[in-house]
Amino acid sequence: MPHRPQAGRPRLVTAAAALLVALGAPAAYAALGEQSPDTPVPVTPTRGKPYVETRLFFGTERPDGGPDVTDPQFMAFVDAEVTPLFPDGLTVQDGRGQWRDRNGTIERERSYELILLYPATEARLRDPLIERIRDTYEQGFGQESVARLDEPTRADF
Repeated sequence: MPHRPQAGRPRLVTAAAALLVALGAPAAYAALGEQSPDTPVPVTPTRGKPYVETRLFFGTERPDGGPDVTDPQFMAFVDAEVTPLFPDGLTVQDGRGQWRDRNGTIERERSYELILLYPATEARLRDPLIERIRDTYEQGFGQESVARLDEPTRADF
């Protein structure tokens, strides 16, 4: 007579294997000096107040082939157009970026990243100001776009 496996045996083997893995995981993490994913992480106090971080990315090459936007030109733009709207502070970082233009060409260029922080309660008031900055740069320097990234965050000064 051929041997027939018992109906409950595969479930029993699967359950036993799962139990061994569950029991062995904390020991494995401990041996590696890491916490198990099931170990509660200590909660740190929340610091700061709700803010929005807006990052704007400004390209410097002109699609029409004109001269690149220079450091003095960009900083003059920041002084004239951004600082009056965000006098409490901002950060400018140099960058290198790439993006696909409207013709499908991948463009690589020197760029600037402008970081603005403002209270989350002011987000609706600040939005049109940020859009004005983007529009002014696009028109003034012949750019197709200025990328924008908004993130909720917490800030403490």
